[in-house]
Amino acid sequence: QVQLVESGGGLVQPGGSLRLSCSASGFVRSIYSMGWYRQAPGKSREWVATVIGGRNTYYAESVEGRFTISSDNAKKAVYLQMNSLKPDDTAVYFCNLKMIKGAEGYWGQGTQVTVSS
Repeated sequence: QVQLVESGGGLVQPGGSLRLSCSASGFVRSIYSMGWYRQAPGKSREWVATVIGGRNTYYAESVEGRFTISSDNAKKAVYLQMNSLKPDDTAVYFCNLKMIKGAEGYWGQGTQVTVSS
């Protein structure tokens, strides 16, 4: 059993910053990738960013240049530094861990990010 716990969400004004963290526990044999997804009210969950092998990073076009993903595989943790936040970034953010390529992986319970003045 693998558990993921996100933290760091909250209310921030447009243009502000937040740093999300996600830590995994349980039987994690290996880590292929860790990533972040988000789901806004009334919308489907969408991919935000992924780090593969602890160093190759990929971003959705909507967050490229504003968000930075990083991970520490030894700590089984992934982070998302979010800068220049916009109201459209408001969503519940979920972290995801995959032990093998193509797997559904494991999900956290989510952390709310609200960008509003």
